[in-house]
Amino acid sequence: MSETPAVNFSHVGIFVRDIARMARFYTDFLGLLSSDSGELGPVSMVFLSRDPRDHHQIVLVSGRPAEATFSVINQVSLRVEDLAALRYFYSKAAAHGATDVHAVTHGNALSVYFRDPEGNRVEVFIDTPWYVTQPSREPIDLSLPDEELWRWAEAHASKLGGFQPISDWQQQFRKRLMHGS
Repeated sequence: MSETPAVNFSHVGIFVRDIARMARFYTDFLGLLSSDSGELGPVSMVFLSRDPRDHHQIVLVSGRPAEATFSVINQVSLRVEDLAALRYFYSKAAAHGATDVHAVTHGNALSVYFRDPEGNRVEVFIDTPWYVTQPSREPIDLSLPDEELWRWAEAHASKLGGFQPISDWQQQFRKRLMHGS
């Protein structure tokens, strides 16, 4: 049996109705930079990134039909470095045209979810040092001081199935990847 070559996630493309509005949202609010933009036949494209190693992490593509009422993208998830960044996006999302803003823990992450101006769900998150069996979702109070929020998050996660240090889970998963199971 041949081994499947490794793949790594690189970027996602999103069909949009109003490419200029969506580009402003992703650049002005989320801080991505346009690495390129242009036309490919009848299609307009804007390439966005926050990492010089990746020409684009998100590409916005014109052509989403006006009658499309449902986005087939469940979510676009963006990692941030700390609680301050998470709180920033939580507090500023609505002012930038986002809707359905809420903060949750998954046990393995603290997250802020919102819908961009065309209804696509975006998650901004920080990792926790724990693994818990997924799916898991519980509202969190981002107004708590950092230490209190982390204590609450750990106490909550410790009651969930599979709770363990993320490093233990990563080691187990690495073994599974090596053995193909």
